[in-house]
Amino acid sequence: MAGPIGFSRRTAWEAEETALARAYRARRQAGLPIADLTASNPTRCGFDYPAALLDALADRRALDYDPQPKGLLVAREAVCRYYAEHGAAVDPDQIVLTTSTSEAYSFLFRLLCDPGSEILIPEPSYPLFEFLAQLDDVRLKPAALIYESGWQLDIEGLRQAIGPQTRAVVIVHPNNPTGHYTKPEEAEALGRLCREHGLALIVDEVFLDYAMGGKPRSFARGLEGVQVFVVSGLSKICGLPQMKAAWIVVSGPERKRALERLEIVADTFLSMNAPVQWAMRSWIESRAAIQEQISRRTEANLATLDRGLAALPAVQRLKAEGGWYAVVRIPALQPDEQTALELLGQGVWVHPGYFFGMPESGWLVVSLLGGELEFSNGLGIFVNYLGTNQECNKER
Repeated sequence: MAGPIGFSRRTAWEAEETALARAYRARRQAGLPIADLTASNPTRCGFDYPAALLDALADRRALDYDPQPKGLLVAREAVCRYYAEHGAAVDPDQIVLTTSTSEAYSFLFRLLCDPGSEILIPEPSYPLFEFLAQLDDVRLKPAALIYESGWQLDIEGLRQAIGPQTRAVVIVHPNNPTGHYTKPEEAEALGRLCREHGLALIVDEVFLDYAMGGKPRSFARGLEGVQVFVVSGLSKICGLPQMKAAWIVVSGPERKRALERLEIVADTFLSMNAPVQWAMRSWIESRAAIQEQISRRTEANLATLDRGLAALPAVQRLKAEGGWYAVVRIPALQPDEQTALELLGQGVWVHPGYFFGMPESGWLVVSLLGGELEFSNGLGIFVNYLGTNQECNKER
């Protein structure tokens, strides 16, 4: 008799719910209130989208199936105009469209890596990377971001993490969830490191436009002679995660060969759909309205967070320069999952820091994207909970 069907090791994930996930599901099923301080989907956060936004999908030119592996020229030109507004000259031929930044990463891992190759990534960082790497038989090797009066790259830590199988470094600019923009001197040091060891650099700029209290910071300095792949997309830039459009911008000494190979990868899947590509110009050109709403919301919620935490001298909101999140340092008295469970029991949903690769105790992450009233109400419970712990009322 035949045995059970076999599955690949790359999908042998632990599928059982954590205690925190079970508690969240149970509370929702019971209809109990939850102030969500983890919101990441702008389409569910009460922002005002134009009534005619979906009209762009009705372009009749989309009825003609014209499969272009790198994406339709009209869409790639729209991406070029976006970068021109940031002061960067990008040619349409440098761009490969993908349905998401996740797909962009998968294309790049396939381009750069053989099974068992390694990618370096500073942590804290977004947990999805681990799943993407496993699906493409790539190993992630973390190198810590360090915090000293602000987040910064540990260049020496990255150097020590490089091994014979290392192919690339991933930098999220600004980082999710820390909000760290890579400084010009850090970019120059990264450039030297990549040139010295023959590494590619993957720069994720999905949160680029969401600077806190200033203009977005360019990453370009010091990268001459480095093979660079910039990824971004509509999910954050236009607040449209459901429209499934992203891109890779290729530059560097191996640009021609990289684009030839990426075009074959993209041609194998042809995952982009025509209506979205024809609509991209309209959405990118009108992005300012949603970006202004999101920036006002995150700034207001950040101010509310700072006012609330002012009464707790042992609790620290770490400096952030961009993005939608804030990292909160609390006394490491118990595992953060237990803290998150207890907060959930009082009706507040936050991320424990280990979710992003932080230590298991002493770190919480909150989203600044949710509605201001919900955020304020949740923060009141959050501060009251922390205030009942005498350690949180002591000076650090």
